Amino acid sequence: MKKQIILFLAAALLYSCDSYLDVAPDNRAEVDSKEKIAALLVSAYPTNTFCYLTEMSSDNADRMERFRTYDDRMQEQFFSWRDVTETDSDSPQEIWGACYKAIASANQALQAIEISGNADGSLNPQKGEALLCRAYGHFVLVNLFCKHFCGTSDSDPGIPYLTVPETAVKPEYERGTVADVYAGLEADIEEGLPLINDDGYSTPKYHFNRKAAYAFAARFFLYYRKYGRVIDCATETLGTDPLQSLRNWYQAGITTNPDIRWNEFIDTDNRANLLLIPVGSLWGVVDGPFREGGYYMHNLPISTLESDMSAGPWGDASSFQFQPIYLAIEKVVNYKMGYFFEYTDPAAGIGYIHTVHPAFTADETLLCRAEAYALQKDYDRAFSDLSLFMQNYSASASFTRESINDFYSKAAYYEYNAATPKKRLNPDFAIDAGEQENFIHCILHIRRILTRSEGLRWFDIKRYGIEIYRRSISENNVITRLDFLSKDDPRRAVQLPMDVINAGLPANPR
Repeated sequence: MKKQIILFLAAALLYSCDSYLDVAPDNRAEVDSKEKIAALLVSAYPTNTFCYLTEMSSDNADRMERFRTYDDRMQEQFFSWRDVTETDSDSPQEIWGACYKAIASANQALQAIEISGNADGSLNPQKGEALLCRAYGHFVLVNLFCKHFCGTSDSDPGIPYLTVPETAVKPEYERGTVADVYAGLEADIEEGLPLINDDGYSTPKYHFNRKAAYAFAARFFLYYRKYGRVIDCATETLGTDPLQSLRNWYQAGITTNPDIRWNEFIDTDNRANLLLIPVGSLWGVVDGPFREGGYYMHNLPISTLESDMSAGPWGDASSFQFQPIYLAIEKVVNYKMGYFFEYTDPAAGIGYIHTVHPAFTADETLLCRAEAYALQKDYDRAFSDLSLFMQNYSASASFTRESINDFYSKAAYYEYNAATPKKRLNPDFAIDAGEQENFIHCILHIRRILTRSEGLRWFDIKRYGIEIYRRSISENNVITRLDFLSKDDPRRAVQLPMDVINAGLPANPR
C-alpha cells in the first residue's frame, strides 16, 4: 500500500482529557484550494475497523479450551459481550475516535467548500465525497454503539451527529435518538450521491467512487427498511449485467498461500472491490494462520454446520469455488483480510500491523438487493439475484427456488448443542411463514458465508433479533453453554468508551 499523508484534525468528542486541549481546536491548517480539500478528504475515512470486535461478538466464534494459553483480555471482552476496558487499535475507544476524526475531516472539507462559494460547481465531487464520508462514519458508530433501527428508534439513544467543525474547547453534546441519526444519514447520502464523480481519483477504490457510494446507500437503506431505494441504489452499482461485477471466486480460491490470497482479495483491480479502507488492526493476525487469538475462534463445528463449509439448498459445500482452510491449530481461516506489517524501525523489528477492509463489494450489494426483493415478496427477482451469486460462487447445479423452500422448511432451528444454519428470527416487523421466511434464512445463510471475517454478521444478528449462545468446547469436544444473548439484550449495543462517558454522554444501559 502506498503511504498517504494524513492531515490530522482534532476529533470532536474523542476524549475530554488534556491531550486534546493542549492545542486549541480551531488551530487548523487553512484549506483554501481544491487540491487541499482533496488532500484533506484522504483523512475522512476511519483508520480503524470494527471487524475484530463484531466477528468476536457474533456467532462466528466459540471458546476452545485446549488453547487457553492464547487468550487476550480484549478478545475475551468482545466474545463475552462485556464492556471493553482495553484500548488497543481494535477497541471501541479507537473505533469511536477514528470515526469522529474522519467526520471532523469531512466537516472541515465541507466548510471550506461552503466558504469558497463553489459558484461553478467545480468542487461538487469533493462535496459529494465529504458527505458520503461523514455519513459513513456516523453509520458505523450508530450501528455499533446503539440499538439497530427499529420501531423504538424515536426514543432509543443515538450518537451525536456532527455537521460542523468543532471550535469550542470543551463542547457539550447530546446523543439524540437513533431515528435522528438515520435522518441525518439519509440527508447526507441523498445529497452526496449525485455529486460523486470518479474522474478526480487516482486510486478510485480507496475513495467513495460512484459504485461504492451507491453500494453504501443500498446497505444503509436496507438497514433503514426502505426497500425500493435499496433496489434502486444496488442496481446503480451492479448495472444491467451484475455477473460482470462479481468476484471471480475461482481465482480468489485457487491457492492456499496466504500472501497471494490476501493480496488477491484486496486487489484494487478486482472488479468486485468497490471501497477498500487501509486500517490499523490486529484482525489479520487473529483471523490468520497464527496461534494468536486461538482461544476464541471460528472453528470446524461452526464452519461445517453453520457457515462457510455448511450444506444448504445448493447441496454440500464441496462445490464452492472459494474454500476455507482448516488448520492444525483448529482455526478455520479464509485469508481475506491480511496481515501487513509496516516497519518503523527495521533493525529493531518494530512497527505497526495493518490490514485492508473491503468495506463494500459487489457481491454483498447483490445480496442487499436480493433481501430487499424478498422483503417485498418479489421472490422471482430475489431468486434471480441469489441464483446469480450462487452460479458465480458454486459449481453446483442443484440450487433452485424449490431447493430453498425444501431445505429451510425441513431444517431444524439451531440449538447450542445441535447446530444448524437456521436460527429463529425475531425482528420487530412481520415475516410470513413459509416462502418469505425460507428466503430470508437463505439470504442470511449466504451472507454469513460471503461476509465471514468482514464483520457484517453482527449487524445481521441485530437486524433480525437473532438470539445466540456462547459456547465452550472442551479438549474432549464437549459443548457447554456459557451465556445467551436474547433479542432484547442491551449488550447488543456496544458500550460507549469510558472517556466519552466521563465527558458527559450517557452510557448505554446494562
